Amino acid sequence: MPVFAYKGLATTGKQVSGVQDADNLRALKLALKRDGIYLTGAHEANLRAAEMAESAVGLAAFLLRPAAGLRARQLRRDANRSQVAILTRQLGVLLKAGIPLSEALGALVDQADSPSLKRILADVKTQVNEGSALGDAMARHPGSFEPLYINMVRAGEASGSLDTVLFRLADFLEAQNRLRGKVLSAMFYPIAMTFIGTAIMGFLMVTVVPKVTAMFKDTGQALPWNTRLMIFVSDLIGGYWWLIAIMATGTVYGFRSWLQTSKGRTTYDGLILRLWLVGPLARMIAISRFAKTLATMLASGVPLLAALEIVKNILGNVTLTKVVEEAKESIKEGESIAAPLKRSGQFPPIVTHMIAVGERTGQLETMLENVAASYDIETDMRIARLTTLLEPLMILFMGGSVAFVVFSILMPILQMNEFVS
Repeated sequence: MPVFAYKGLATTGKQVSGVQDADNLRALKLALKRDGIYLTGAHEANLRAAEMAESAVGLAAFLLRPAAGLRARQLRRDANRSQVAILTRQLGVLLKAGIPLSEALGALVDQADSPSLKRILADVKTQVNEGSALGDAMARHPGSFEPLYINMVRAGEASGSLDTVLFRLADFLEAQNRLRGKVLSAMFYPIAMTFIGTAIMGFLMVTVVPKVTAMFKDTGQALPWNTRLMIFVSDLIGGYWWLIAIMATGTVYGFRSWLQTSKGRTTYDGLILRLWLVGPLARMIAISRFAKTLATMLASGVPLLAALEIVKNILGNVTLTKVVEEAKESIKEGESIAAPLKRSGQFPPIVTHMIAVGERTGQLETMLENVAASYDIETDMRIARLTTLLEPLMILFMGGSVAFVVFSILMPILQMNEFVS
């Protein structure tokens, strides 16, 4: 069924626009009339036209992907993760109520607030009406539906339990969104305080310190080492700020380029896992993600090797990714999952032991869910402790920096008063 982008007038006289599917323009006009909208203009919204229109206002870009016999252009606008989780649960509710898939997708199209997401869902519905499987239709939009999502949907379709899989997938996405929010919240405070502290110190060094310390240079008096250091830093920032900015930019660019290399990424991720406080937290988050994702996919009917292939790409750490890849190769040779994970030394013994028990008892999904639940609780506790520790450390650092400047100014003044006395 074609998808039309339309413009019209509501009964209140307000101009409205949107996207809706209809068999033809006449059917579109009748449908809008029932909604109290008078049609003033419409055109078929193919993916290329819709995508270029959004690019003009900076909302999306389009990706060219050659595919024989199919439209090769598709949206790359990433749907908000929370929106994807919501529509996943809504689709599961509609299917569980016995509503046909095409009609359920139509309801989601009408309800979607984001124009980008509305167009994506409209295209998915069109593909389903033309005979495509839901997973294949969603695979046309990798920016919105990740491989994990698509594989689980395909497994649900194959097993005839799509509604159950969608509920499980919605729970998984919501849990991942909560974890991501907690991590970002924990990172926000130190980053914000660092920028604020840097701005305050820069202001002091460039504007306040030069005016106050100018009188010290005229006296010819021997200054304390901290005052000389403060004057040196102030002169350096005030006179060579442009060079500092260039060096900082070059350092950031060089670091990012180094991270894009295989050796650089491996070294960096290995270092992260060994850092005090940060390393154990990063490992817990990755293992929780590994256990939760693998459990969700296995429970949805995705084969183990296919599940591991997807799971290894969402860990966010090259060191752990290589461990999962080696485990995948070992499984192909007839070995269990737990043995290669244990040999790597990167997974805690309790995790490998629970996985081994789950394999022996045929309850691997349950054991993985228990691991994920336990690590989620531990992650929350560690994030809370880390945030509690960072707050006084950042306050101490900023207070110490300001105290250094104040004492560096006061000490020469006190020495001058003693000399005069």
